[in-house]
Amino acid sequence: MGSKQEKKPHALCIPVPVQGHISPMLKLAKILHSKGFLITFVNTEFNHQRIVRSQGPQAVRGLPSFRFEAIPDGLPSPQNLDATQDVPSLSRAIEENLLDPFKTLVTKINTSSSPVTCIVADVLMSFTLAAASELGIPEFMFWTSGAGSLLCIDQFTNLLEKGLMPLKDSSYLVNGYLDTVLDCIPAMNGIRLKDIPPWIRYTNPGDEIMVHFFCLQIERAKSASAIFFNTFDELDCDILNAISSKFAPCYGIGPLHLLENTIVDKGVASFKSNLWKEESECVKWLDTKESSSVVYVNFGSITVMTCQQLVEFGWGLAKSNYSFLWIIRPDLVVDEAAVLPPELLAEISGRGFLAGWCPQQHILNHPAIGGFLTHSGWNSTIESISSGVPMICWPFFGDQQANCWLGCNKWGISMEIDNKVKSDEVQKLVIELMKGEKGNLMRKKSVELKKKAEEACAFPSGSSVANLEKIVHLMQTSSK
Repeated sequence: MGSKQEKKPHALCIPVPVQGHISPMLKLAKILHSKGFLITFVNTEFNHQRIVRSQGPQAVRGLPSFRFEAIPDGLPSPQNLDATQDVPSLSRAIEENLLDPFKTLVTKINTSSSPVTCIVADVLMSFTLAAASELGIPEFMFWTSGAGSLLCIDQFTNLLEKGLMPLKDSSYLVNGYLDTVLDCIPAMNGIRLKDIPPWIRYTNPGDEIMVHFFCLQIERAKSASAIFFNTFDELDCDILNAISSKFAPCYGIGPLHLLENTIVDKGVASFKSNLWKEESECVKWLDTKESSSVVYVNFGSITVMTCQQLVEFGWGLAKSNYSFLWIIRPDLVVDEAAVLPPELLAEISGRGFLAGWCPQQHILNHPAIGGFLTHSGWNSTIESISSGVPMICWPFFGDQQANCWLGCNKWGISMEIDNKVKSDEVQKLVIELMKGEKGNLMRKKSVELKKKAEEACAFPSGSSVANLEKIVHLMQTSSK
């Protein structure tokens, strides 16, 4: 029995230490475990403790064949232990602080009876490539964001060299310059400067750090053995082909939560990655609502807004007269408590359910949900697509602008709301989403994509299932 286990391939999985990257990496790790891999899943110590606080110690207790480890990020302990760490500071820490503890961990594991046979790292954790090379371990990379955003970021250097970016001054944010259409991004014809990940604008402190960080990660990723994406060929085939022409071979193996649902081994089902405690009461509230009658509102784990924007969203939802479930993180508002005014709370009483966090996949699949007001993060986007739910998009940063553009212009399942949130526009778009002609067309297209997502994950011949078998074979044979 022992010798048989020793022959199993051993994948070490390491995500970027933020919620939107940890969740899909854990899904992939569970899927690989179901395919016979031993798994070591590596969080930072900061996030390891957050998971314990939100989910309980059983969430990271692991199994002999699925272990959780943690390494220090070298950052000072923040005042709020349950808020997302500052992104530029975290990016710098990834580059400067994680390589040595990572190598120490892998070296320690390799003295055991089950050494690491391959590394699966987030593309943005590319420092791991140096360790993999030094230790003679093949490495595969996972791009957890929208595939289109990788093509956009790959053009950062080109945009800077051409002088198209950064912005000359703040007037360029409002004078129409960002509507300039680009012709340099394959498979994304018609995309504008405003749809490119906004760090390249250099309008906020830390933007230059982020651009340097991303350019470095993307360049290194071109030496990976392969890159995996949480998407499916029928959605992103042309984008994946364009990436494959410049990077390593690319494989769409999503939506991962659909593949995860087919896992027979329930021993890993209790392993959770949510950094906030889920409030299940919202599901019971949805159970009392009619089909397709509720708007789901969630701006993800990192997006922040002003108190005024929070109130504008609130009044817009209230004036739409639709019921809504709104996830309001404690740290959603910049430097203030995320609290709605008493008169607004009185107005939405009975129609609006407010929660701090929720089981999103369950919510999006609930029959009461008729639309999704989202920040357009990729996890939210792919989960909404696979649930057949149309979207209103308010992108904040990162890949969200590119995801929004694709949803609005290529897939026809989304509408974008202006960055300067006004309650009247929120009201208008929510009504259009829920019962308007455009909303109905978006819903029809969303249902069509849902069917394609399900087909991609159907055994034995769905495109994502076939791609998964290819990468499993690659990972099993690359270390022999």
